[in-house]
Amino acid sequence: MELLKAVAKKKKYLIWPVAVLAVGVVLKLTLLAPPRVKVVTARKLDLTSQVYGNGTVEAKVVVGVSSRVTGRIVAVYADQGDVVKRGQLLAKLENDDVLQQQRQSEAGLNRSTADVSVEQANLQKAEATLALAEKNAQRFKILAEKNLVARLEADQYETARQVAREEVARSMAAIEAARMGQQAGRAGLGFARSKVADTLIYAPQDGVVITRDLERGDTVSPGMSIFTLADPRTVWVKANVDESQLKGIAVGNKALIALRSLGSAQLPGQVARVGHESDRVTEELEVDVAFSEPLKHFRLGEQSDVYIVTGMKKNATSLPSAAIVTKDKKRGVWVVANGKLAFKPVIVGIEDRRNLTEIVAGLAGGERVAVAPPLETAKFKEGMKVRVAR
Repeated sequence: MELLKAVAKKKKYLIWPVAVLAVGVVLKLTLLAPPRVKVVTARKLDLTSQVYGNGTVEAKVVVGVSSRVTGRIVAVYADQGDVVKRGQLLAKLENDDVLQQQRQSEAGLNRSTADVSVEQANLQKAEATLALAEKNAQRFKILAEKNLVARLEADQYETARQVAREEVARSMAAIEAARMGQQAGRAGLGFARSKVADTLIYAPQDGVVITRDLERGDTVSPGMSIFTLADPRTVWVKANVDESQLKGIAVGNKALIALRSLGSAQLPGQVARVGHESDRVTEELEVDVAFSEPLKHFRLGEQSDVYIVTGMKKNATSLPSAAIVTKDKKRGVWVVANGKLAFKPVIVGIEDRRNLTEIVAGLAGGERVAVAPPLETAKFKEGMKVRVAR
């Protein structure tokens, strides 16, 4: 019995060293163990550098359709969302008064045209009378010189010739006056027709009716908008791009456009215009991105995202962007060799939206590069021991 007690007492003294050893092993394997890191190697991939911009759908050509005269709208032939062609009748104003003026001008023109015809007939008659008077005056002048007729009779025929000449001149002047009256009639008719035309509102160009601002029965005055038209061929996205991202952006760059109404779908486009004045508050520049194919259905003001392609590289050496860190104002990567970290400066190229970055120089190839969250990489030091996560 005493022997068993002695053995039990010795076991108590042996437990403490074993426990301390176990705790040490656990600490070494957990808290005191080198941190685990994920490693990657550079791969050859096709990369595309894109710049992000946010904006709204707008139209370069937006036209307000209005009237040139004051009048009451009696008919409206188009509505919001309709596609219209240039010259298509959109609305009609009350025009009874101007139609009467047009008919009156037409009658006046017809009367002046008839006056011209009458005076032309009078001129022909006067010219025939003049020709006869000249013959008679010439004949009696010769007879008077031979004393075959009285001198007084010859003078009478000479007077008749002068009267005939004056009548021809009068008829020519009357024709000219009638023609001037005819021109005035044409001008008056043209003015009356223009007044009638002003009561008919036509589409000034092809487009889509964005808004219908007035209805039948409304009174419109000059310059008051009845419709607003937008040319779908000029619809684009006015995107705002941060000044720090403008390098490489130029007219003609390809782009992808994401409209909020289309979900994850993206439409092809290209940069159509680059602004020349940045916003002094937001430090952004307006870049207009046009759709490659005109939109059939669009909403001006819709929120949009654009991704402008500024560079492309095929078979480029690349690493995940998370592997690129900055140390002592140098960009580089942490390479894992023999269980230790070593910082290696690199020169980077284009950055792909897929969180990939081109490595232009600095890696020989095959290096195992550590990838970790920024909070962990901030603790990395030269020669620090790490464990490679499996």
